[in-house]
Amino acid sequence: QVRLVESGGGLVQPGGSLTLSCAASGSIFSIGIVRWYRQGPGEERELVAIITPGVSANYTASVRGRFIISRDNAKNTVYLQMRSLKPEDTAVYYCSADVKRGKFDNYGTDWGQGTQVTVSS
Repeated sequence: QVRLVESGGGLVQPGGSLTLSCAASGSIFSIGIVRWYRQGPGEERELVAIITPGVSANYTASVRGRFIISRDNAKNTVYLQMRSLKPEDTAVYYCSADVKRGKFDNYGTDWGQGTQVTVSS
């Protein structure tokens, strides 16, 4: 069993910053690609950022230059640093990770439950 838990969401004023965490626990041999998604009210889920095991990162255009994704492999945790937040960043943020449970297993994708980020004055 693998569990992903997001944390760090909350209410922040426009221009403010938040750092989200995605912590993986359970039966983990290795973690591959990790992704942050978000889903705003009435919107489809959107891929925000992605990081590979080799810490290569990519971002959707609307957050590039404002968000930074990073990972601490020793802690099985991925972070999303968000700055210069805008009201349109308001969404539930989810992490998704490709996890290998055993040495000879294939990677499977697990999801967290999400954390709410609200940007409002």
